[in-house]
Amino acid sequence: MNASTWKNAARLARHGAAALTSRYPSAPRSLADPPAGSGLLPVPGDGGVPYVGASLQLLDDPLGFFRGRERRYGPLFWCRALGREVAVVGDPAGMEQVLLDREKVFSAKGGWDFLIGAFFDGGILLRDFEEHLHHRRIMQQAFTRPRLIGYLDLINPAVTQRLSTWQPGEDFTLFDATKKMLLETATEVFVGADLAPGQADRLERAFIDAVRGGQALVRAPLPGGVWARGLRGRRVLREFFREQLPRKRSGDGADLFSVLCHSASAEGHTFTDADIVDHMIFVLMAAHDTSTIALSMLAYHLARDPQWQDRLRAESQALGVEHLSYPDLDRLPSLDLAFKETLRMYSPVSQQMREALRDTEINGHYIPAGTLVAASSYPMMRRSGPWPDPDRWDPTRFEADAASRHRFAWAPFGGGAHKCIGLYFGGMTVKSVLHQMLLRYRWTVPDGYEVPLEIATGPAPADGLPVRLERLPAPADLPVG
Repeated sequence: MNASTWKNAARLARHGAAALTSRYPSAPRSLADPPAGSGLLPVPGDGGVPYVGASLQLLDDPLGFFRGRERRYGPLFWCRALGREVAVVGDPAGMEQVLLDREKVFSAKGGWDFLIGAFFDGGILLRDFEEHLHHRRIMQQAFTRPRLIGYLDLINPAVTQRLSTWQPGEDFTLFDATKKMLLETATEVFVGADLAPGQADRLERAFIDAVRGGQALVRAPLPGGVWARGLRGRRVLREFFREQLPRKRSGDGADLFSVLCHSASAEGHTFTDADIVDHMIFVLMAAHDTSTIALSMLAYHLARDPQWQDRLRAESQALGVEHLSYPDLDRLPSLDLAFKETLRMYSPVSQQMREALRDTEINGHYIPAGTLVAASSYPMMRRSGPWPDPDRWDPTRFEADAASRHRFAWAPFGGGAHKCIGLYFGGMTVKSVLHQMLLRYRWTVPDGYEVPLEIATGPAPADGLPVRLERLPAPADLPVG
């Protein structure tokens, strides 16, 4: 790491600490100092490197960082990241307590605002309690079974067209191709296919900049910086959705944008124009990034395990259709096992962020008001307790009875009031795309290859995931479903 990066990281840590002091004038009490007589335990841990804290370790190797801290302190510990004290929760019982939040003490808005609020403010995940419930009741109408069937009818031909452009070869970067395909498909399914020339490309660039902005280490609008580009990307997205609103409100399209314009709760509540803009920006990010990670990492393990790839291909071929219909999703049991195991190993959202609104506790440990809490599903689902040999990809482990496992031992979609509203959409997307990939292609990686990972919303290939891609003989006149 060069001196400039260290200097920027140190400045960021000081900026974060100053912002925290402004928000909480007395500054939160230390996690290590529970009130006398409370009976609560201190949260063990340490701040890490001066100024920088654990920020760089969390970005570079979150799984290794968590495992090292767990060996030293247990599955609940504190560290300092981006100028804030963070309580990291990595066991199912703690995860359940934070996500179910029966005392309404953990704010999702406060937690996520700190990381991505500048770019995705107003999204469903960045709202709390009654406001969140109000918005969720309206948005749920966009994810009913009939709506999902309509989205699948848009996804299938879009994927077919884009898969046909893939060029087989020895060094095909599968992650890059998948990311591009799903972003273009999401733009059609969510925004509509009737975009002016160049408009889709402009939206996609703006979207990518907004997502990267939330991952910026230097969180200030420096000219040409990641944060500044992210803010500009959000402005482009906001202006586009605002301009399109009148047309979408007056139409009857099947794309998500149109659906949100007409969605209403059972009580008749609808979204304002500002609500729709905020939700569209957030949902586009949430659906695209998570599906891309899940699909890419599943494809990676199928490249490493030809027997499982052949097993899934035989299952898809047996259906006898090119495009999955909605009922077909339940007729691919092996694919479902492989999908669940991939989500376990590579949680597409690596943690759920919360902020303590008042003094509270987790597993009997003291959590003072203002503390950031990271309920870390990625490392939790790689713990050896509930998951023997946790670093081995083994879909058959989901054939066993899950009753012996804690209900939050597998939590890739979160839980409680904020459980992912698009979980069925995400599963449908991954399975429908992989089905078509299996019918058209075979892919492999060299023996011994292990994909290097970097953190986006979750762990993703850092090298583009190069594979040997081979085109299969065209299936004979398959109906589309």
